[in-house]
Amino acid sequence: NNSYQLSSVPLQILFYINGIYYIFYFLATLAMIVYKSQVFSYPDDFLAPDLALLFIMAILEVLQLYLGSKGNLTEEEAPLALSLVITIGSVILSVYFLVWQTYVLKADVIINAVLLSTYGLESVLKVMAIAAFVS
Repeated sequence: NNSYQLSSVPLQILFYINGIYYIFYFLATLAMIVYKSQVFSYPDDFLAPDLALLFIMAILEVLQLYLGSKGNLTEEEAPLALSLVITIGSVILSVYFLVWQTYVLKADVIINAVLLSTYGLESVLKVMAIAAFVS
């Protein structure tokens, strides 16, 4: 067995930063949905799905960060790979909020662009960590 550490420190730091950023992202997106529902004629049948998708995304994010962190720290590729798969779902939802939600504000574009770039970086580091664990 390997006596040296394979778990990725940059990845672990990124999980921590992403966790904090996602709390901000979630609250900001939630606040903007509430704001839009007050300011714009937000159709009720669009409000519920937007809110539901945001909460689903939050659940995915918690799972993704938990599994990713656990997989990285225990140097197991399975949880890390599962975390990577979940990230794909999060990316799709982020793109939804970036492009397809009922009203897209400039702030939506900015926070989703940042989120997508962190997902991209995280995914690259996850693949590298998985490769290190497997080898």
